[in-house]
Amino acid sequence: MMIYVIFLVVSLFSSAFSDPSSILQYPSEPNGEEVNLYCTSWRFASETNNLAPWSTIPAECAEYVKDYVLGKGYATDLERVSEEASIFASTVDFSGDGKDAWIFDIDETLLSNLPYYIDHGFGVELFDHSEFDKWVERGVAPAIAPSLKLYQRVLDLGYRVFLLTGRKESHRLVTVENLINAGFQNWDKLILRSPDEQHKMATLYKSEKRDEMVKEGYRIRGNSGDQWSDLLGSSMSQRSFKLANPMYYIP
Repeated sequence: MMIYVIFLVVSLFSSAFSDPSSILQYPSEPNGEEVNLYCTSWRFASETNNLAPWSTIPAECAEYVKDYVLGKGYATDLERVSEEASIFASTVDFSGDGKDAWIFDIDETLLSNLPYYIDHGFGVELFDHSEFDKWVERGVAPAIAPSLKLYQRVLDLGYRVFLLTGRKESHRLVTVENLINAGFQNWDKLILRSPDEQHKMATLYKSEKRDEMVKEGYRIRGNSGDQWSDLLGSSMSQRSFKLANPMYYIP
């Protein structure tokens, strides 16, 4: 029995590493279960920041991503992040000087763009900036319910709230209206990209904005975002909370 187990393990590893580009070999003609396993693995690698930069989801994962974001899995994952963030937020000992801050991204963090992505393949299409700008200008993105709950909790606890988004400065008015209509109010500052910042990578842009907060004496206790570029870089928060988003990647 032991010899059989050893043989099986060696066979699996030999097969896995025969292709240097992938530990898990993807069958040339996969069945439905194999596609589901592959896409689950791909999503996990994406959420843990283990994938190389990508521009579209794998074509064979279009239905998988659709089912995930429209089903209970995505909703449950968002709720989990909100709950864990709320627990942490409640444990912080405030200094009493009004400088304890929480940062929120906007798109796929506070507001959902699912209505847009339903019409654009759930990430299988290349991102079209002009089309997305038209969607933003409509100002109808709904709130992500667990994030709204966390947002209210953070405000009630006394944090200073900063909204740090990659949206353009030209979208300020419609973004403010959309946020208020969705239930988000009383933030301390809304930071959008100026024309001079459009060329910057998101990680650099958001790091610089956090650097400014720290120089002003703020302690960034929490940071909620759907992209690793919302969370990584300089002046990182005491705790970072990554919301699920398998539809697009922003470096």
